This record gives sequence, C-alpha cells and structure tokens, in this order.
Amino acid sequence: MNIIELLGLKTTVLSAKKMVVTVTVSEQLLQPYGLVHGGINALLAETAASQGANAALPDGQVAVGVGIETHHLAPVTHGELVATATPITVGHRIQVWSVSIHESQTNTLTSTSTVTLTTQTRSV
Repeated sequence: MNIIELLGLKTTVLSAKKMVVTVTVSEQLLQPYGLVHGGINALLAETAASQGANAALPDGQVAVGVGIETHHLAPVTHGELVATATPITVGHRIQVWSVSIHESQTNTLTSTSTVTLTTQTRSV
C-alpha cells in the first residue's frame, strides 16, 4: 500500500492542464494539537502536481519533484481538503505547478504551494 492509498487521497480531475486531489480530514491527518499536519498540505500539493506533470509526458518519461514551497494559511480541524493544481510552465525538462488547497465546506483557502518537477527516463 502506498501513502496515497493509506491516507485515502482521491483524484477527481486528471489532465495535463488541471489536477484535483481530495482527502477527508481524519485523525490520521492531524498533528498532536488537533490541526491538519502541515506535511499533509505538502503531500497533497506534490501528489496533484506530480500527477498533472506526468499526464503531460510521453510514455517512458516520468516527472519527479525536486522542490516544493508550501505556505500554510489557515488551520483545518475537519471537513475535506481539495487540492487544485495548474501548470505555471511546462518545459522539456522542468515543470512548475501552482497548487491551492481549500476546505470544501467553507471554501477557505488553507494552503498554497509551488511545486517544481524534473523529467527523467522511467526505469522499470
């Protein structure tokens, strides 16, 4: 089982132009003070950006994250997080994606990230 399955992340939109990944806030996602752990924001951002970046590549290539900058803007204790990723630039070797995360019930912007990925040949 991978981390995406373990935490219950769901992809609802998958394309090279827009990615949407959701997760229901559960005890597993909280840090000891009852708030969603900041690492969850980074995980959602890199998952959404990586899936979108890979949708833009031909077979035999894979995009992997090389940098992420995440800003935590509002605390979350319950609900559903929705990560929406869109490309800023898609080059031959480097892609940069912008990711915004909202809590779905209140539509509160809770986090923003910029994810940089590089293209590699897929090894079997």
